[in-house]
Amino acid sequence: MPGEKQTAVTYYVGVDVGSASVRAALVDSFGTVVAHAEKPIQVWEPQPDHYEQSSADIWAACCSVTKEVVRGVDASQIRGLGFDATCSLVVVDEQFQPLAVNSEGQNHRNVIMWMDHRAVSQVQRINATQHRVLNYVGGAMSVEMQPPKLLWIKENLPESWEKVGYFFDLPDFLSWKATGVTARSLCTVVCKWTYTSDRGWDDSFWNMIGLEDLVMDKYEKIGNHVLSPGEAVGKGLTPEAAEDLGLPKGIAVAASLIDAHAGGLGVIGADVKGHNLPCENQPITSRVAMICGTSSCHMGIDHVVQGHVAFPELEAKAAASAHSIYTYLNSHLDLIKKSLPVGFLTVDLHVWPDFHGNRSPLTDLTLKGMVVGLTLSRGLDELALIYLATIQAIALGTRHILEAMQAAGHEISTLFLCGGLSKNPLFVQMHADITGKPVVLSKEVESVLVGAAILGACASGDFASIQEAMAKMGKIGRVVQPNHEHKRFYDKKYEVFLKLVEHQREYRSIMNSL
Repeated sequence: MPGEKQTAVTYYVGVDVGSASVRAALVDSFGTVVAHAEKPIQVWEPQPDHYEQSSADIWAACCSVTKEVVRGVDASQIRGLGFDATCSLVVVDEQFQPLAVNSEGQNHRNVIMWMDHRAVSQVQRINATQHRVLNYVGGAMSVEMQPPKLLWIKENLPESWEKVGYFFDLPDFLSWKATGVTARSLCTVVCKWTYTSDRGWDDSFWNMIGLEDLVMDKYEKIGNHVLSPGEAVGKGLTPEAAEDLGLPKGIAVAASLIDAHAGGLGVIGADVKGHNLPCENQPITSRVAMICGTSSCHMGIDHVVQGHVAFPELEAKAAASAHSIYTYLNSHLDLIKKSLPVGFLTVDLHVWPDFHGNRSPLTDLTLKGMVVGLTLSRGLDELALIYLATIQAIALGTRHILEAMQAAGHEISTLFLCGGLSKNPLFVQMHADITGKPVVLSKEVESVLVGAAILGACASGDFASIQEAMAKMGKIGRVVQPNHEHKRFYDKKYEVFLKLVEHQREYRSIMNSL
């Protein structure tokens, strides 16, 4: 209205470092993504199970995408910056210069990626200790956590080990790069390093596994200043980082999150009133967020689809129809299902999807993928069926995790999905049908970026708490209900699913007896 004072829009920047790219978003105080940019980052695989990146390459990409999303925006309206990233290990010397994590001595390759499995013998020795800290990570440590990787560096790269000044989880490296403060996020050190919120670091653990060096300097190398996610780090953005990022110096920078956790932050706290969901008026612990990104889903589906002999035909037909390959596959399944529900097409085809080991709930890095029910067919029908069976396998894996959580005393009633595959209606419906729970989709598909921006919003002081920011900036798009008429079929599929891993372990036991 004329004469009425207009409140200026406030913005927050969220930066997400994934496995293959860096993304940034400019997000307003209502949780709307106003601008978005993406830039690929390099991955090296010098030998099987070794995956490396460059912290310099990652930071350069962060700067590029951030400059792009804030271009043309009044700097005074940008209030905070938040980072999330994969839980990869960054290694630098005392002057914060990159140190090689490889035998070639390539210092620019100073990041051991989250998916790197080089430290198999180290994690086996760590788990054999049965130390009490393992109870905080499900009873057994994953090879993808940081202690086995630290031990691998000490045992295999003594020159790098002697020169190390700091080991960072990648999210913490980014907040250091932005602020010059070496504080770590409670999220990273608890989830990947064995820190506990009540006891801190456990000296006896590090001494027992042969990393007593870290204890001797009072954990300076891995972090002795820990902040809660969303808490403001230091005095905000340094002048140097501000110039790199194209942001005003001094704006609030938040303690960071692991990428999947940021996705949860962006969706799980949304106001669900009026949607008739079982989690309404229940504690937030009745909700589970599933981030359907590279690590959980895309790799397995892409591996199966792109490796099939009919993939070139699929690519050509999808391109001719101006659809993605997955939209085309969904349509093709509708054509071949006849009178059956589409999910029932896999009655004789079953997949175990752990092509790169199992993180949860089994924490077994030795598990391999399995397909049971293959025929001599080489056409598009067969490819569509194995695609469907793989999607179902991922959903069955989600059910496996939920049942383990429920056995441990959690009461889960509702799934919240975000990430790229949440745009795939077949993927979403299979999760609803197979788990028997309603699936909530966020209004913003880029919930991980919204979550990172929520961190920046909290650090700015514009919200009283992270819960308030989650409720105001996380928005529900739609709800997908399970088809309970299909329950018996998926209960049987789940029985088969559990038999697959049981038989795989039996086969391994037989062969190990040679």
